[in-house]
Amino acid sequence: MPFIQILLIILIVFIVLGVGAGVMINREQAKTRRMMRVIRGRSGDAAVKSEKGKGDQRRAEIAKKLKDSHKNEDRNKKKPTVALMIEQAGLALPVKFFWVLSVVLMLVLVMLAKMMGQPPHILILAAIIGLLGLPRFILKKKAAKRQKKFLEEFPDALEATVRLLKAGMPVSEAVSMISREFEGPVGEEMSRIYDKQKIGVPLHEAALEATKRMPLPEMQMFATGLAIQAQTGSSLSEVLMNLSNVIRARFRLKRKIKALSSEAIASAGIIASLPVLVATGMYFTNYEYISVLFTDSFGKILLTGAIVWMGIGVFMMKAMINFKI
Repeated sequence: MPFIQILLIILIVFIVLGVGAGVMINREQAKTRRMMRVIRGRSGDAAVKSEKGKGDQRRAEIAKKLKDSHKNEDRNKKKPTVALMIEQAGLALPVKFFWVLSVVLMLVLVMLAKMMGQPPHILILAAIIGLLGLPRFILKKKAAKRQKKFLEEFPDALEATVRLLKAGMPVSEAVSMISREFEGPVGEEMSRIYDKQKIGVPLHEAALEATKRMPLPEMQMFATGLAIQAQTGSSLSEVLMNLSNVIRARFRLKRKIKALSSEAIASAGIIASLPVLVATGMYFTNYEYISVLFTDSFGKILLTGAIVWMGIGVFMMKAMINFKI
């Protein structure tokens, strides 16, 4: 392959990676700014009302602790390790076995690409995808599915916890009861929190450790509520009930956003599939006309560029309609 083609491919890959990194950084910065605005607004309101009585002063302390917890979370945020990703996916899989499966998948993809007569740079790309790309993608998908199921049952678990607390049951026993009554991710996480508490770990620290396996704002709020209750003696039942109402409101808002963005999603699907359908039809009806893209060197460059730019367009449309609640 000529040097200019390899250089163009590398340049296109760097452009795609740069655009993706820029979008992700902007989304993280916007999320941080939104959280800080909310925290400042709540802490400011609580500080004004704190002059009216002890109850308002306690709310100001709670707002300050929430602000500090979010600062610590942003400071300690880092890329999860493979072991943590496996835990987030809910798999009982050793890390060594995961890497063995990744190597096997890499060899399979490389062999398939070699059997199809692909050039060396495609073989290298297949090896990278098989070793580092596809296995992690599968783990992230399983983790996202587990988190979605957790959120579906978490409000009911919180309301059940509130009823148990109002009946006079201690917090640790209420968590134990929830771990036995609920199945799936909620029961698993509550069982781990209770087991940590039995061996001497404070309940709020065990819940904070669970936020690593279940990195959700709702789980962070639950751990923060336990920490506030342990340090200030506030009403945990009221905090958990408010958290349950917030989660249900977020679900309603997500469904509304999904309905409003369905047209954009359909447009993105049509735009992405139309070139593939046209090229497939042309391949079977007039192969000589479209074969230039597969046989000529400049045609391969055009085909690669078209695929890359179509991918960028679809990615940008997805980023525009992917609202964070």
